[in-house]
Amino acid sequence: MKAFWMASAAALALAGCTAIPAEVETTPVASAMQSEDVRVADLLSRMSVERKVAQLIQPQINSFTAEDMERYRFGSYLNGGNGGPYGDEFAPGSEWLRLADEMYIASTQPLGSGEPVIPVIWGTDAVHGHTNVVQATIFPHNIALGATRDPDLVRMIGAATATEIEVTGIDWNFSPTVAVARDDRWGRTYESYSEDPQIVAAMGAALVEGLQGRKGDADFLGTGRVIATAKHFFGDGGTEQGVDQGDVNGDIEALKSVHAVPYPAAIDAGVQTVMASFNSINGKKMHGNEELLTGVLRGELGFEGLVVGDWNGHGQIKGCTNTDCPQALLAGLDIYMVPDDWKGLLETLVAQVEDGTIPMARLDEAVGSVLRVKIRAGLMDEFVKPSDRPNAGEWEKLGFAPHRQVARTAVAKSQVVLKNDGILPLRSGSNVLVAGSAANNIAQAAGGWTLTWQGGGDLDNDDFPGATSIWSGIETAVKAGGGTATLAADGSYSTKPDVAVVVFGEEPYAEFAGDRKNLAFSDEEGLSLLRKFKADGIPAVAVFLSGRPMWVNRELNAANAFVASWLPGSEGAGIADVLSGAIPATGKLGFSWPEKCDQGPLNSAEGALFPLGYGRSLADTAPLRQLDETCDALMAHDGAEWFVNGRFSDGITATAGGTDLPNLRGKAAGITAIGLDRIAQEDSRTITFAPGSSITIAQDSEGTGAYRILYRVRQRPTQPVMLKTGEADVDLTYPLSVAAEKDWREMVITQACAASLGDSLTFTSTGAFSFDIATISREEVAEGTDCSF
Repeated sequence: MKAFWMASAAALALAGCTAIPAEVETTPVASAMQSEDVRVADLLSRMSVERKVAQLIQPQINSFTAEDMERYRFGSYLNGGNGGPYGDEFAPGSEWLRLADEMYIASTQPLGSGEPVIPVIWGTDAVHGHTNVVQATIFPHNIALGATRDPDLVRMIGAATATEIEVTGIDWNFSPTVAVARDDRWGRTYESYSEDPQIVAAMGAALVEGLQGRKGDADFLGTGRVIATAKHFFGDGGTEQGVDQGDVNGDIEALKSVHAVPYPAAIDAGVQTVMASFNSINGKKMHGNEELLTGVLRGELGFEGLVVGDWNGHGQIKGCTNTDCPQALLAGLDIYMVPDDWKGLLETLVAQVEDGTIPMARLDEAVGSVLRVKIRAGLMDEFVKPSDRPNAGEWEKLGFAPHRQVARTAVAKSQVVLKNDGILPLRSGSNVLVAGSAANNIAQAAGGWTLTWQGGGDLDNDDFPGATSIWSGIETAVKAGGGTATLAADGSYSTKPDVAVVVFGEEPYAEFAGDRKNLAFSDEEGLSLLRKFKADGIPAVAVFLSGRPMWVNRELNAANAFVASWLPGSEGAGIADVLSGAIPATGKLGFSWPEKCDQGPLNSAEGALFPLGYGRSLADTAPLRQLDETCDALMAHDGAEWFVNGRFSDGITATAGGTDLPNLRGKAAGITAIGLDRIAQEDSRTITFAPGSSITIAQDSEGTGAYRILYRVRQRPTQPVMLKTGEADVDLTYPLSVAAEKDWREMVITQACAASLGDSLTFTSTGAFSFDIATISREEVAEGTDCSF
């Protein structure tokens, strides 16, 4: 994907590029001089209905083959957050490039009957760097970039990200997110630059220009640039109670005055694609909302690119399924993101065009939008496979030192100092103790959308070659200042340090898995360490990692200095730059900070502990008043929901052979738990048992009530499957056999079959077996209620 302007195959050879073989039909170079409209009309006139529909189908890489690509000629494809080349999400960059070549070549094989060859494009979620790929530079998430208030820096981040995407042969980035997050309980808050739509607009437009180049410049969509996407249109950050994919309600003009504000800026910057949002506006799903997708986005805002759907978002429209949804195309969607059910959808759409359900004019309009973007990106001028394009395969540019320096600068400029009694900057020559399990944990500092969709989990520092942890950055800075630094996650020491730095915060998450009922930070590891150091007379600096502002009054009271570090990514040294005073503290809050743990949306100074725009310099050592530490949410343990939307509630764990399986994902002791799409992406799990293996799901406090489990058995067990809870053993073999091949069912475990309900569930299978789990909860039932399966 680039404006490959070489005039002939000979010129390509001289430039060191390899063109697609001569027998493949290519668009003549002279056609590049024709108007865009003429070129699109010519291509459409020579395409069959099936080829046109295929341009609107976007499957994910693990659900189709190169043979499928050659047969169907999809217009685009994507890798999901947990998808990698050839089934390996940790594949090296060379494998990403190999797959890009394989699919591109398949898409450009000759066609008969004079049909034009239309090269495919690959889209990826490089939302804070090209972070699906090992060794890539991991930039801070958007919430941190909003705190920098520096569009020029964001523009540099976009350019660096585009180059690293090009290294692996990919064409299209599903970024920037230009959501205006208005309720920090939303699991995607960290993907938003700010609660202020003007800040979001400026930063989003800057990232578009970094990714694509500036309109009118020679390199616009050329070498070192990729296609950008503004998402998610619109209102994704304004759902009721911050529920991901939820409802946005209110007067449409009032909603537009907040949530549509970033889009004119992105459109003016030349963004080529816009992604439709999962949410509803006043009860109508955006993927099927013609008034907004067509009337507002194209009509009122003048967008002339293509509109792409989100992961099976069309299937959420009333009356639609993943394989049958003309409503989305008729509403204004151009590309269906249909990860796995692509064949059924393609066949249905072809039939609906042929029977008149979808007018040919609308089909041509949508395909024309796709073709226009490919023409603007230079794809139709010359056919050059990904590995022969500029930057491709230049592996030194993946995690490129200059890119890492940009990331380090972004980390430093995003640090927001909320409190400092004078302990910062760290004094030269100090003996510094660095504590907290997050201090040397790059995965936690990077957050979601990092190597895996949810991030964290089983990832360790070895998965991030070339990256610098927060601890490593502090150690280097302290030693450079003539001091000593010691890492002790548990805060232990033999020689009393001069100062302690405590690094703690949220575990990684993505999308709906990060939705919260309140903003109380309940993990007490950091709090315990801060209180320990205070009791020992050791001044302490709190470094808080989070994807949103949270209620941390207890930690603020206990710390001598408190820094909101957000999710900094791979360049932890940027934090040390500020703590040491090497770079001034200039970060400003992009979101109001809550004073009460049960606060809902703030979006103003009223009721905020720290308002939008707050951030101290290190010279500001004014005392912070003692804060109220009362929080009813910490006292109320909600044990009703154990597992929902692909995530455990607080206090719920899963283990196999003593190994933790975070949020019911991972592999240990014969158990494999992987994500499964039921309603939303990876909102459920497939649990696979090796013979004799067990998995235990437990609550860390005493609970009451029966267990209700939504489950599915695809193939009946051939050997005994047992459930143990408390002292009771329940033989599940027969009920699971009956449930086999009958879709989702509910299992209710009461005292009728398990006299001593405990606070854990242990499933054991004598033989090889697997079943799917969507939800687990506890609830009170009437005495004598039977078990059911």
